[in-house]
Amino acid sequence: MSYTTQPGDPIWVDLFTSDADRAIAFYGELFGWTAERAGEEFGGYITFRKDGKAVAGGMTNDGTGGPDQWTIYLQSSDAKATADAAVAHGGMVVVPVGDVGELGRFAILGDSGGVGVGVWEPAQMTGFEARGTVGDGVWTDHVGTPSWFELHTAAYDGALAFYREVFGWKDPFTIADTPEFRYTTIHSTTPMLGGVMDSTQFLPPGVPGGWRVYFGVEDVDAAVAKVVELGGSVETAAEDTPYGRLAAVADPTGTRFSLGGNKS
Repeated sequence: MSYTTQPGDPIWVDLFTSDADRAIAFYGELFGWTAERAGEEFGGYITFRKDGKAVAGGMTNDGTGGPDQWTIYLQSSDAKATADAAVAHGGMVVVPVGDVGELGRFAILGDSGGVGVGVWEPAQMTGFEARGTVGDGVWTDHVGTPSWFELHTAAYDGALAFYREVFGWKDPFTIADTPEFRYTTIHSTTPMLGGVMDSTQFLPPGVPGGWRVYFGVEDVDAAVAKVVELGGSVETAAEDTPYGRLAAVADPTGTRFSLGGNKS
């Protein structure tokens, strides 16, 4: 399946991990991924594939670049202009814009609330070759693929303004705006791809939040059990929601991600 994306859409995810071999084994067992390592010219970058299609990347954390984490990249038609706009709207550049051979250009930014987010300007590498979609609580083409992308932020209103101005988000849809639950999607129509949640009441003081990727699975409960069997941990047990059956977990080095699928 081919995907039509626009600037501001999630276009790629990659794993920054202190144990690449264990990560390859863990995600391979959990999602059925295969892994390919690039040459030294690309720093041994890992491409994870599901049924032969590229779904995520990975690189080794040598201890000098922050904690193990999944990074979500949003599409840009001009990475340098996006980085400049981020600074102009209260954000910062964490990793300056750079070329990745002839594949594209990237940068890592901090948004106006202090949350890290990647930028990818595609050239030869155009992003996901397989990706799930979520609409009206139904998960489609999701098994073993990135399917939803969610920003948890302590600076909700500012974050929405930032992503509109810097990444060109247009016509997002506010699902809820109550003191208990504030949530806005990236798009107003399906596929919405992801959203922004006001996480002020859930985050520890001083923690800005973070982007989180949801990987689709056939059976969320079975996948949670597999995470534990493989040395990972559970943050939030599987539960049915209006948006499908969801769980929050971490891999063996503590890298957080979420699982999603259809209700049983």
